[in-house]
Amino acid sequence: MESLASQARPAAVLWLAGFLQAARLHRVVSFCASSRALSIRMAQCFLLNGLIFLGSLLTLKSVVIPTLLWILPEQCNQMGGQHLCDHKAAIAIYSFLRSGLVEIFYVFWFYPLYVFSFILSTLWYNDIAKHALDVVKRKSLDSTRALNAHNITEPEDQPEGFDRVALGIGEQVYSILLLTIFFVEVSVIGYVPYFGKAMNFLLLSLMYAYYCFEYKWNFFAVSLNKRLEFFESNWAFFAGFGAPCVLPIFFFSPLTSYGLMAILYPLFVLTAAGTQAEQVIDELRTAHEGKLQRIPVFFVAKRLTTQALQLFPVVQKEE
Repeated sequence: MESLASQARPAAVLWLAGFLQAARLHRVVSFCASSRALSIRMAQCFLLNGLIFLGSLLTLKSVVIPTLLWILPEQCNQMGGQHLCDHKAAIAIYSFLRSGLVEIFYVFWFYPLYVFSFILSTLWYNDIAKHALDVVKRKSLDSTRALNAHNITEPEDQPEGFDRVALGIGEQVYSILLLTIFFVEVSVIGYVPYFGKAMNFLLLSLMYAYYCFEYKWNFFAVSLNKRLEFFESNWAFFAGFGAPCVLPIFFFSPLTSYGLMAILYPLFVLTAAGTQAEQVIDELRTAHEGKLQRIPVFFVAKRLTTQALQLFPVVQKEE
């Protein structure tokens, strides 16, 4: 119990710090003012996911469905003639037609729009992060100062040439597989009775925080081992950072949640780009007693990822 109590204070302090860093949305304005290309991408993202996607969903809920209910009422007393009320088949046919028309709207509009939005938004998020980090780099005297400003140091023994490219590709493949398995793990935990929802919220917060910071870590060539070690050692900070991004999931329907998160996510990518995470965490060490213990957040995902990669044969390099 004493060990748990000693961890509660640093965890709470770091969680609040992460939450406040994510809430610094004025950085979005600063980034957009510094890059016209970034402003255009942000506007396109809001147009697609806000006006078109959420606008279509609002039109369905407030116009299409009420119109169908007026044309094909579900209550007997709303029908034109009493003779229709005497036929239960008429009510069943009305219900079938109404449901079928709504499903057609989903199949031929919402689901294709969802896929189109997901693919295009993913590409735009990369552009948004790149333009923002270009601003961060441009505002420093050189790349070394930019790295120091974020307390990130480049590895001293980085391989060169083809070996460096191969290492980078290998890390990307491992990272994608790791996060995919972790996402499945988080989804399954959400169905556990009693504490599943709370764990799902915590793990989703961590996952989206990792997504937001991964753009910057890739940009500054931070190794996968270093980023995972830093992330798991300061899990409370990143849980707080990711919390605002996942809140819509628990208050809205899946499609509405996606639309809102598609709008909010690039905002938090920008706040992550402007967050000096290691500096903030170091400054808070005096604000709490004791050191936060590392939690192996990705332990299961790393084990499964390693086992999955072992299924593929290793190509020996010829001398």
